[in-house]
Amino acid sequence: MEAISPSIVDSGNLPIRNSDAEAEGFKHSVDEILQKVDKLEQRVNEVEQFYLKNTSKKQQSGSSKGGSSTVKDKDKERHIPSIRKQQQDASKREAAAAKRMQELMRQFGTILRQITQHKWAWPFMQPVDVKGLGLHDYYEVIDKPMDFSTIKNQMEAKDGTGYKSVREICADVRLVFKNAMKYNDERSDVHVMAKTLLGKFEEKWLQFLPKVTEEEKRREEEEAEAQLDMQLAQEAAHAKMARDLGNELYEVDMHLEELREMVVQKCRKMSTEEKRKLGAALTRLSPEDLTKALEIVAQNNPGFQATAEEVDLDIDAQSETTLWRLKFFVKDALEVQGKSAASAGGRNNTTTPSNNNNNNNKRKREICDAIAKTAKKRSKKPSS
Repeated sequence: MEAISPSIVDSGNLPIRNSDAEAEGFKHSVDEILQKVDKLEQRVNEVEQFYLKNTSKKQQSGSSKGGSSTVKDKDKERHIPSIRKQQQDASKREAAAAKRMQELMRQFGTILRQITQHKWAWPFMQPVDVKGLGLHDYYEVIDKPMDFSTIKNQMEAKDGTGYKSVREICADVRLVFKNAMKYNDERSDVHVMAKTLLGKFEEKWLQFLPKVTEEEKRREEEEAEAQLDMQLAQEAAHAKMARDLGNELYEVDMHLEELREMVVQKCRKMSTEEKRKLGAALTRLSPEDLTKALEIVAQNNPGFQATAEEVDLDIDAQSETTLWRLKFFVKDALEVQGKSAASAGGRNNTTTPSNNNNNNNKRKREICDAIAKTAKKRSKKPSS
């Protein structure tokens, strides 16, 4: 989209023949466009950030693991539910997974009952009575005390503080026996009892483990699929946003072009001095901006060859519409050039120009020479 020209809304320099009220009307219209463009720019930035982040993730994923192009093509062909539907499905999926894990915990409870009903399990059923047994150094040796009554209470907790997986329960069962083995001498009865029960538990755990692994694998696959679906849904949403933005930007551009055309049509006749200054300003444009300026001339002059090897531009032969459009464009372009030069900080003085820059400069010199030549011819004409 073309840059919005501040000169159009500069009421002090606005070359309109009609009333100040009309100028203010133009200014108000352009201010509305500027506000709309600011909002559109925020949405554009949101889309850009999404795709930059998404591209980075894809690059990292591609470098860490390869993927079949066939699988990727199938993913693209899948029906993509909306983000809201994805969120609803995620809630249902989490609820179903939690229910399956509860069933695994219930089955794991059978193993616990078998262990806790063993004749040697009694020392581990309740928290260690540290004070009653005079175990003054117990908390210095044991970092996290554990017993089966604590495990049972946490398995039955309804306030969200309970176990989330079977592996968490398994870790605490092991901790019960390992604490006892760590604190008590290996020749003591408690140490032997704990070691024996730990061995029995590990045997039963190995038999139960395939069920746990299967559930974990299923959950991992579901989460990966859900993550892909959510990513595709987000991409689809942002793609639609990008399309909508394109349409809105086009409408803004068309509205702006209409306003510009209305402005230049109401402009007063440009003076000879203003034409001279415009011709001089054209010579200060960058090669790219100079090409754009010549394209403006070509818009109202079908026979004008803006890209020809030699360009003969007669300022006096241009329509008032073309002249004012050129003036607006040149004013903005030179302001941008000035800001760019200031930010560069003179770095261009220490760099070697490339062949492309040489070609651009040559093209610029040729066009500028043509403009100067035309101005010289005009100066020899008798004044009217």
